Amino acid sequence: MKNLKNYHGVVVPMVTPLTKDLDVDLEAVSRIIESFAHHGAHALIMGTTGEGNSVPLSHGVKMIAKAKDVSRGRITIYAGLAGNCVLEQMDAAKQFTKAGADVIAATLPCYYALTPSQMYDYYKTMADFLDIPLMLYNISSTTHMSIPLEVIQELSQHPNIVGLKDSENNIERMEKALELFSSREDFAYFCGCAANSAKAMSLGADGIVPSVANYYPKLFCDIYEAGLKGDVALANSLQEKAALIGKINTEGLTLGQSLAGLKVIMRMMGLCQEYMLPPLSELSPDVASKIREKAKAIIAEI
Repeated sequence: MKNLKNYHGVVVPMVTPLTKDLDVDLEAVSRIIESFAHHGAHALIMGTTGEGNSVPLSHGVKMIAKAKDVSRGRITIYAGLAGNCVLEQMDAAKQFTKAGADVIAATLPCYYALTPSQMYDYYKTMADFLDIPLMLYNISSTTHMSIPLEVIQELSQHPNIVGLKDSENNIERMEKALELFSSREDFAYFCGCAANSAKAMSLGADGIVPSVANYYPKLFCDIYEAGLKGDVALANSLQEKAALIGKINTEGLTLGQSLAGLKVIMRMMGLCQEYMLPPLSELSPDVASKIREKAKAIIAEI
């Protein structure tokens, strides 16, 4: 069995639950965090699935504070950091830290295309500034940039940079990254592409970051545990099941629509409402109805 690092396990990219007037639904935050803690899954607040770029700072602070209070130290709270103004990011990181975040997970500022040296400088600046650990967050589908592994390897030597969440759907890159980092005791690798969870665990990943775990955390905790024990057959079998379930709110939809579809399913389970932060919006009634119909069997199983 793999030796566990300080940062490991299933980290759920939590949705941002909202009230009708687009404030944070703190009661829903409590329900969702309690579900994660019950299954031993950690929370990434304001990641891509959580509409991170659209969440006002005040909302983020409230969510983190509530999650910290409800979790009572049972799980790790990761706070997503996104935006194009680094000075504003620093202020946000301070407030997230004060609210109770355990780790900051930062994506690249992405208005300008950055050179590798600029990527390095950004993360080093943030790591030097932060009072809590920093996790690199690579997601080329939204930033339109990929952090080179050479840059990540250099940054991994920084004492306040503890890992990488890599959401790039690139098996070759993942294999190379795990050759570099799987044996490192001081640097964790998290697979942020849920479709590759079982594969990542078989290669020595420290954790997985699946959005479907918002409403079905047990499935991905089981994939993680199977991978941790080296039971590749079970992990792959569960991965096939997860792939089918994941299509319910993603097939034929844009990324933003798939996040709205995720909330449709979560509403069916009494976890949160379907409201979305602009510029995203709720799904049309007919699309939402199709998702609900497909999700019925899965919800009955859960």
